[in-house]
Amino acid sequence: MDFALILASLSFLMVVFWGRPYLSLLRHWEIGKRIRIDGPDGHLSKMGTPTMGGILITVPVILITVALNIYNLVGQTVIGRSIMVPLSVMGAYGLLGAFDDLAGVRGIRHGEGFTARFKMQLEIALTLLVGLVLYYGLEIHSIAIPGVDEKIDLGLFYIPIAMFVIIGSANAANLTDGLDGLAGIILASAFAAYGVIAQLQGQIYLVRFCFTVVGASFAFLWYNAHPAELFMGDTGSLALGATLGVVALMTGQWLILPIVMLVPIAETLSVMIQVSYFKYTKRKYGEGRRIFKMTPIHHHFELLGWSETQVVQRFWLVGLLAAMAGVALALI
Repeated sequence: MDFALILASLSFLMVVFWGRPYLSLLRHWEIGKRIRIDGPDGHLSKMGTPTMGGILITVPVILITVALNIYNLVGQTVIGRSIMVPLSVMGAYGLLGAFDDLAGVRGIRHGEGFTARFKMQLEIALTLLVGLVLYYGLEIHSIAIPGVDEKIDLGLFYIPIAMFVIIGSANAANLTDGLDGLAGIILASAFAAYGVIAQLQGQIYLVRFCFTVVGASFAFLWYNAHPAELFMGDTGSLALGATLGVVALMTGQWLILPIVMLVPIAETLSVMIQVSYFKYTKRKYGEGRRIFKMTPIHHHFELLGWSETQVVQRFWLVGLLAAMAGVALALI
């Protein structure tokens, strides 16, 4: 754990120092965020803010992890090579998010990026491969239930479940990325929680990886704190969310992921409820009605009169307590 915390500090310093030149490049290339026209009016001032800030997190994490594990990555130990799974998922989802961000900035589909269907098809293909690697390569196919000593083997059912966990985590994180500092602090807290869980299990490589991500995420917040100079974009939210899902699967404690990710889960449910209710009322009454003022739910609280900073800080408090509850359940 001591070395893991040192890695967190190292990744923090690395990202903070190269963040400013990277930000200058994004501004030079005019890679700015296109704000949704149906967002709160106060967000219109964010038009043109550089996006793809997730690269600030993913690239240093990948470089540091590879540098520390060169000996293991070339095949000397199976345990060491296992770190390639979350590392590869971070890289693959980061690329997917980057292409989507670029598509939006450059005007494909009027700034909307890839279609939801196309993105989902790519995510399914990626996660199927990951599920097969976890099952056959690392021989992980069980679930840990709080209060039950023995893990339960799920057999081949584990593969579709693993796919659902990874895709769900990725898209929940993506929906959370809507306010300055929100996704970064929530995901950092979640990675810290799973870093502690991995430490309790003796998965040293996974502990170091998790806290490297925590340090890099904190450094990203240096530039993403309100008012944000840089947005995470799909480049970061999809990559971090999917990677967190993989980490949860590798610890076997993926059943508590909805608790650790309470805020992103609430964001996702708010969208699902809003869309379902709108379609139902439109079909029944001829006019769509809404439960929330706007979704994801952080926009609802903004429209209730909370400032952006209040929403972020209060959501983080909830997220931090949820992460602590998740660790407590893993100890049972």
